[in-house]
Amino acid sequence: MSADPDKPPRPGLGIFKKAALAGLLITLMTAGTVASAALLEVDELVDIVRNEGQAIPGVKNVLDDVDGGGPQTILVIGSDRRYADRDVKGAARSDTLILVRLDPDKAATAVMSIPRDLKVQIPLDNGGFATDKINAAYSLGGPKLTLKTVKELLGIPITHIVEVNFNGFQRAVNRLKCVYVDVDRRYYHSNVGLPPAAQYAEIDIKPGYQKLCGSKSLDYVRYRHTDSDFVRAARQQDFLRQAKGQFSLSSLLGDRKELVKIFARYTRTDVRSNDAILRLLKLAFLSSKNPIREVKFPATDAANNYLEISPQNLEQVVEEFQNAEESGGARQTGDTSRKAKRARKKQRSRQAQGLPAGIVPDKAQAEQQAIPAAAKLELPVYFPAVRLASSTYSSGEAGYPSTRAYTLRDRAKNRYDAYRMVLFTGVAGQYYGVQGTSWKAPPILDSPTETMRMRGRSYELFYDGTRLRLVAWRTPNGVYWVSNTLSKTLTNRQMLAIARSLTRVGT
Repeated sequence: MSADPDKPPRPGLGIFKKAALAGLLITLMTAGTVASAALLEVDELVDIVRNEGQAIPGVKNVLDDVDGGGPQTILVIGSDRRYADRDVKGAARSDTLILVRLDPDKAATAVMSIPRDLKVQIPLDNGGFATDKINAAYSLGGPKLTLKTVKELLGIPITHIVEVNFNGFQRAVNRLKCVYVDVDRRYYHSNVGLPPAAQYAEIDIKPGYQKLCGSKSLDYVRYRHTDSDFVRAARQQDFLRQAKGQFSLSSLLGDRKELVKIFARYTRTDVRSNDAILRLLKLAFLSSKNPIREVKFPATDAANNYLEISPQNLEQVVEEFQNAEESGGARQTGDTSRKAKRARKKQRSRQAQGLPAGIVPDKAQAEQQAIPAAAKLELPVYFPAVRLASSTYSSGEAGYPSTRAYTLRDRAKNRYDAYRMVLFTGVAGQYYGVQGTSWKAPPILDSPTETMRMRGRSYELFYDGTRLRLVAWRTPNGVYWVSNTLSKTLTNRQMLAIARSLTRVGT
């Protein structure tokens, strides 16, 4: 096997590799939450950021000033520069561009990924423009030109910029004792025996709900080879959402100094002054109570491997980003009027009448896929008696079964039965599935948006915006849920129909 060009020969040497998700994870979830400790030791935390952190030169003149109490928009940049390319001029391009808007007055923290293949006009020093993919701005002018290009594109103020390297991401995840993730499919690639032209980042992650630590979590969020920028962006934001919900304020406060050190040591940022550090920490803390709201960038395919966005769609997505709202799903604590109750009852009645468009019955094949798992587990195994018409049972890797039976451990290392059934929708990168486990309190099922009773079962609904992300069902023996694709391509009616159809093996 050839040497991995992404890996420097030993720790501490070579260039830093930038990962946007690392910046989000550390900046928003960690640094933001531990900022409450500043009431007791603000000077020490500020000194850590100033003394341990690295500055991004030359960006002050393209950043916007912000009122001390106003919202802030942060640009997080990742670079795809590899160690093997360290001496090649212009070798690096921005691997990921993510915007984060912190505004405690809004109902959610907005996160928006800009596709790296987006066709844009890159402003040049001579006053002209170069037409290219947005990730080319980094190779032409580094973080400064990337920032300027994003501002020209969106027309909104950007108040801070952050770059974070992959080593920092792994250290942060490990320091937080890893993250439980709902892995949608099998991710596998080995470079053994392959020519250099066919080699890319190796990965080996099995499908199903599980705990991912440093290197595996990085492999998961970086993966792109067989899907698209859109799917990878959805995967990164889903990882961040799951991570944010798994750590209590008290646990982060107890480790605040080390977490802030990781943030400082493995990032480059324009935030250098005491006042700027304090404002950002305070704002991040005030915003940390809000859920993360993914704002999807509605680009479309164009010629020559470009992506494009119309002026109308661009205006709409900018408006959505600046005015983020939390989940569009109704909450139990929401409208309890008779009118609202009648509307929900009518909706459930419609959903009970037949199958929605795109869903077909397929009980026999599904049960055959589930029987091997049922033979291995004490946990009762339920399978979906219906499926998306375009879907097939497939794990995403040839030769690997579409249903996986395995052992899941909680943070106390207690063992639980678990299984995952994986279905491929027919569109690259889009997999949905059914998960079951005897662990009755997995973090993923904390805080449902709404509950709904159908056909004698009480379902817990989890929304992402107006789309259902999960539909869960609890029994005395365990919990089960249907997971939408990373891009939420199944409709709400389709998700509910699949959940309603769950049938126990042998019945």
